[in-house]
Amino acid sequence: MALKIRRLLVSQPKPASEKSPYFDIAEKYGVEIDFRPFIKVEPLSAKEFRQQRISILDFSAVIFTARTAIDHFFHLCEELRVNIPETMKYFCMTEAIAVYLQKYTVYRKRKIFFSQSGKVEDLATIIGKHPKETYLVPVSDVHKDDLFQLLDAKKINYLKAVMFRTVCNDFTSDETFDYDMLLFFSPSGITSLLKNFPNFKQEDIRIGCFGPTTAKAVKEAGLRLDVEAPTPEAPSMTAALELYLKKELANGKKNGK
Repeated sequence: MALKIRRLLVSQPKPASEKSPYFDIAEKYGVEIDFRPFIKVEPLSAKEFRQQRISILDFSAVIFTARTAIDHFFHLCEELRVNIPETMKYFCMTEAIAVYLQKYTVYRKRKIFFSQSGKVEDLATIIGKHPKETYLVPVSDVHKDDLFQLLDAKKINYLKAVMFRTVCNDFTSDETFDYDMLLFFSPSGITSLLKNFPNFKQEDIRIGCFGPTTAKAVKEAGLRLDVEAPTPEAPSMTAALELYLKKELANGKKNGK
């Protein structure tokens, strides 16, 4: 009655905490889970950034949607020898991102704002209360536009600045790729899969993904999507994975396997 799925690849870095639901699932269902990102983020050089003709000091506020953006913003400022004034304001997607700012700047409540819910709508509302600021938004070359659509609706003066890029994280020849299930979290992950393995044949390999844009990329690549999140029953990838494994186990017992 063993599961057909024995080895899973999660295309994300290994969780820092041992309390991750992935480890609970591995133990509960007797599966082996490997963590291996299919994509990685790399910075733009100062020379590449200058080609955008953006002067960071022309802006009075910065919007951060991820900790990665904070790292690349301050490293680029250092490379460009730009000294950020103490008057600069920061607007962050979550409290965790706002707290991460302490790595680079003194945390003062009067200049750091964040969404309590972590939703783009709430962040846009907060930004809307400061309409006179000029906002710089550090982004990757591949990014979502949902926040920018909201800022446009509020007629906020902002500029996107590409400060880092998403690239394929190539597999080496000595890395084994023998998995029963692959889990993806962005369309770039699917692109990387097909770049690394141009002759990839899905056959019995299950594919799971998080988010509608990733699901669309799976289908457009001609692949079969077996597990999808979020759904009302499974708001997270781990919840969707557990539901799937539970169903597979039940089917196995039913068929006497």
